[in-house]
Amino acid sequence: MKTGTIWAPSVVLSLAALFTVGVDVQQQVYLRTPLDVSIPAELNGHVSRDLTISKEELEIAGVTTYLLRDYEAVDETGQVVSFFSVYVGYYDSQLRGKTVHSPKNCLPGAGWEALESSEATISTDRGPIAVNRYLLRNEGQRAIVLYWYQGRGRTRANEYVVKWDLLRDATLHQRTEEALVRVVVPVGDDEDQAFHLAARTAASLYPALQSALPSWDSS
Repeated sequence: MKTGTIWAPSVVLSLAALFTVGVDVQQQVYLRTPLDVSIPAELNGHVSRDLTISKEELEIAGVTTYLLRDYEAVDETGQVVSFFSVYVGYYDSQLRGKTVHSPKNCLPGAGWEALESSEATISTDRGPIAVNRYLLRNEGQRAIVLYWYQGRGRTRANEYVVKWDLLRDATLHQRTEEALVRVVVPVGDDEDQAFHLAARTAASLYPALQSALPSWDSS
């Protein structure tokens, strides 16, 4: 089992859930710069448009602020030749049900079936990061999804480790701020091509988010 997970996963999850429900004193830690400023409007030759999440969905997610963008690349005729979506949800604190919702739970509820899941390592100009990699299917459509958790000086993929970090940092530092980062790329004829686009996007998002997220002096 990976670093920090010396207890059974169910115990770690239960402790973290109990703590975030029962503790009221947590710092609200704000972004250094807004997400729509820190994350480039153009990535890997794709230009973006911002999307809005409904009020009802925001209440369910409990997110403090978010960025949802579709990115497209077009050919000389104006036809879309490549597409991906980016979502970043930031929580300035997590307590009393206001916690990060895992895509592994949300995506099946939206009709997506997981065909494959694994961890992948993405190279960035600030070092490698681990991310969750999913291949999903929905009514004949397939997509590659990469997601990870970033905040309090760390980037994590393993959700049990995320919960343990949350419990420890809430106890020792009264800090629970965190961002969930998700990249979705439709799969056409070439799954590897879709993954490489997702990986390049993740490599660009990671340092951009580091400039937006609050500083953290201990780990």
